[in-house]
Amino acid sequence: MTNLIDGRAIAQQIHTETGRRVASLKDRGITPGLVFIRVGEDPASQVYVGMKEKKSAELGIRSVTRVLPAATSEADLLALISQLNADPQWHGILVQAPLPRHIDQATVYAHVAPSKDVDGFHPLNVGKLMLGDADGFIPCTPGGVHELLVRSGVKLEGAEVVVLGRGNIVGKPMASILLQKSKNANSTVTVVHSGTRDVAGHCRRADVLIAAMGVPEFVKADMVKPGAVVIDVGVNRVPDASAKSGTRLVGDVAFAEVQPVAGLITPNPGGVGPMTIAMLLANTARAAESAGR
Repeated sequence: MTNLIDGRAIAQQIHTETGRRVASLKDRGITPGLVFIRVGEDPASQVYVGMKEKKSAELGIRSVTRVLPAATSEADLLALISQLNADPQWHGILVQAPLPRHIDQATVYAHVAPSKDVDGFHPLNVGKLMLGDADGFIPCTPGGVHELLVRSGVKLEGAEVVVLGRGNIVGKPMASILLQKSKNANSTVTVVHSGTRDVAGHCRRADVLIAAMGVPEFVKADMVKPGAVVIDVGVNRVPDASAKSGTRLVGDVAFAEVQPVAGLITPNPGGVGPMTIAMLLANTARAAESAGR
């Protein structure tokens, strides 16, 4: 079917735009700088940071990764962040999740300078998003989903949107983006979660259904209105005896059965994932532009 939203192609559009912005900054003597902080040796974090480093280099963004032992104290991590906050050569700071259990993630995110918070998790940036203040940074994954929808020509004004999941990383900011009284938003947004009665009934009303709850293949065909736009944010590892690793990755949407019902749908992988990195690097270029004013 030809109803796929190609996240890789749209991410490349954004990378091309970011590359031009980086080149313009360099013409003014400014090289955007991005610091990744990784605490411990989580294998997935190593892969994710490596992908971000590679794309940063391709776009001309200077990046460095600071790797701290898993036993690093919260105080030492905060001290490093304070040092980077004060260093003008770094325009963006990203603390890679997950963090060790003895470190409070919210405290860490709140310690990053809002002007360098290219992940969009600082309370000030969260507040600006809620208030519709475009001066703040938007979290990368929901920001990427929004770009997917807009660049795919999805009409959001007045649309019934259902967001599955109320997490701070995707669900809540996603709802905030789409309910703003602005162009490419102004949607009627319903957020469903573990306490919602009749989840399927809410989903069947949706013109746009965004699944971000972390439950493997939760969304079935009978939960989707024919012709709806379906965005799958989920990344779940499930057992698979036929795979070399013994597992495989699936989304929150049962793709094979939902695709024939949907008007547009993101594949997984190749849908939302590439957009997260694209938005991170776009945010970094913007942070450098703001610092260079």
